[in-house]
Amino acid sequence: MAPTQRSRTWVAGSLACLLVLTLGTSALAVPVTPTGPDGSPLTRSGRLVEAGPTAEHGFPAWYRDSNGVRLEACTTLDDPLCATLPDEVPNPDAPVSYPDNFPGEFFYQLAAASVTGDGVDMGVGLDLEGAWANEAVVDGDQMVFGRVRIRDRAIADGHYRVTHPYGADEFDVEGEGINYTEDIGTTPGAFGQALGSRIGPFLTWDPDVAPAAPEGYVGDPAVEHPVVGSPYGTNYVSVERRDESGAWVELARTDLFTIQGRHAVNSGVEADHATYTVGADGTGFVDVYATSDAGQSLAVEDSGLGFVATRMESDGSRYFGRYAIDQSPDGKSVTVANVGDQPVARKEIGLVDVVTVSAVTYDADADLLTVSATSSDQDSTPAALTVLDQPVQEGTAVIETTAPPPSVTVTSDKGGEASAPVTVSGAGLEADAPVAVGTATPEVAAPAQRVTLDATSSTGTITGYAWQQVPAAGADGEVPVTDANRVELSGADQAVATFNAPQAAGPLAFELVVSGPAGTSAPAVVTVEVTGTDPEGPPAAPRADAGPDQEVRRGASVTLDGGASTLVDEYAWSQVSGPEISLSGEDTATPRFAFPLMALPTNTSGPNPQYATQADPVVLRLTVTGQGGQQSTDDVVVSPAAETLTITVGEFRSGRQWRVRGTSSFPVGHRVAVVLGGALTGRTLGFAEVDTLGDWDFRGAGTVAPGGESTVSAVSTMGGSHTGFAFRSR
Repeated sequence: MAPTQRSRTWVAGSLACLLVLTLGTSALAVPVTPTGPDGSPLTRSGRLVEAGPTAEHGFPAWYRDSNGVRLEACTTLDDPLCATLPDEVPNPDAPVSYPDNFPGEFFYQLAAASVTGDGVDMGVGLDLEGAWANEAVVDGDQMVFGRVRIRDRAIADGHYRVTHPYGADEFDVEGEGINYTEDIGTTPGAFGQALGSRIGPFLTWDPDVAPAAPEGYVGDPAVEHPVVGSPYGTNYVSVERRDESGAWVELARTDLFTIQGRHAVNSGVEADHATYTVGADGTGFVDVYATSDAGQSLAVEDSGLGFVATRMESDGSRYFGRYAIDQSPDGKSVTVANVGDQPVARKEIGLVDVVTVSAVTYDADADLLTVSATSSDQDSTPAALTVLDQPVQEGTAVIETTAPPPSVTVTSDKGGEASAPVTVSGAGLEADAPVAVGTATPEVAAPAQRVTLDATSSTGTITGYAWQQVPAAGADGEVPVTDANRVELSGADQAVATFNAPQAAGPLAFELVVSGPAGTSAPAVVTVEVTGTDPEGPPAAPRADAGPDQEVRRGASVTLDGGASTLVDEYAWSQVSGPEISLSGEDTATPRFAFPLMALPTNTSGPNPQYATQADPVVLRLTVTGQGGQQSTDDVVVSPAAETLTITVGEFRSGRQWRVRGTSSFPVGHRVAVVLGGALTGRTLGFAEVDTLGDWDFRGAGTVAPGGESTVSAVSTMGGSHTGFAFRSR
């Protein structure tokens, strides 16, 4: 019995942004190189090589393979050898038309094989498919992808290899059989991505096996037939299982396929660019640029501009035409037609003026960017040009800026634009003058305590540092440097210097001077107060201050601040409680850590019974050590900021797709897990990313049935959750 055209499903929506998409809730496939009878790997020879011009419906008119076979899109209902399914168009009783009655999906190649044998009942699909990113016919959502689909839901557990015309895939089957789909090229408008799929070259009926393929087609989709075209020479489907010894044992094989595809007789046309030039008297020219196959008959049709439709000149696949006009082309368009196509392929394109940028100069001394540009529209309503949001007046724009771009783009209100690089003149930049800025830590020190002088906040171009002790200002006047309070500076010529406080109480002062190519800075003075101590008693005790408690977003970098601690020789931070973190700089006053994200439930094949949310804060302790080993401690609490997570849409399309949408009060950069059921311990359906507006959108394969569940839940790595949202079934 001849097989019927099989049903198809496809992937859309957020999945359309992916180049390679693999679906399946059972065994995952590992693509491998097929091997010959002796076990040696086979070499691939051939693939898809070209996508044709975009047709009126927004998809390529055809795809070409390395064997020179061109197949066009099967979008009609009236050709049984190259048809779309009636349920893919809104009104199957009316002719297919774009955009009102156009199919939701169609194929350039539709190839299938059914293979049965020892425990095998498998279907294999090898297609080049056109579809819409969000199922609706919307211009800009067109995508074409190569699909490899392998299904046998009842096959026994084991390790299998499935060899087919476009390669081989290995599966470890455990309980749910094989349900595998690989789509490559699902980015809207990126039609060249399908060339990188495994599909190609196209399959055609084997000409050595009667009957021959119908004229103009690769085969008859209602008739099983041997094929040729495999880039590996594997024009069959073979299912093998690895036995206990590790050897492959073939269970089933077929070389019969049903294939659909129509040889492209049309070449289509791509209208690349159309410009106009018009003078003050209102006369001028229209210049049109187009591409198609070499040897085509292209013409520009009159759009009310008064010229006769004339054939374009060509050079290979490039076409050009220039047409005299005697009226304003402003706001109008032209249509390029391939009159040799049946039906005639047409592409409309808007006319724009030609913007010419004659000079772009930047004077670095005067900080002035000068742009000279003109438009080809010079009639009674000439074009208005702008560059960097500034008007070009009488052909010139002068813009004051200290940082020009490397190039500029001049745009016209008539649609044209042109870019040009910036040419720079003037003297080079000079080094910035150095400015000294110094700090001391601690500012109040006990005798013999280590003090750090820091000049790293100084600005300008700096090549040298100089610290020196100078007289300090005291309550009763200047305090000179004496043998009693003089210190030994370590690193006096470095950005960071240190010393041990003297035994004598009182103020100390240190002068910082920085130097560089632009000269020497004015001195900056840093002061340190040394506290008095009882020579007979213990050293003054340190005091720990871990800083104020904080509330931060999960995933954020957190900086702790123990700088308000006093009489400190050593800092030591440690975690007291909360989710585990990794501290950097734990022996400094200001260590850092990243607040952990919330863990998500990850089991997509069953429930997550052990999963629980975590809202505990991170508690850290600062221990400071002073003179004589005395210590002081203080704790700081860092809590996760609360996120509001909502589900706004929940929908299940049986056998096709799950779709769950929602919002987060924290925009961009984190994940949301969607869970089946009213608790977060249910089976995970999949994950979504939160966008810059705080929205998230999950779309997953509809092969996971809801069973008795009527709700879905969601939880975010930011800690928010929404449980028990009732979804709609379709």
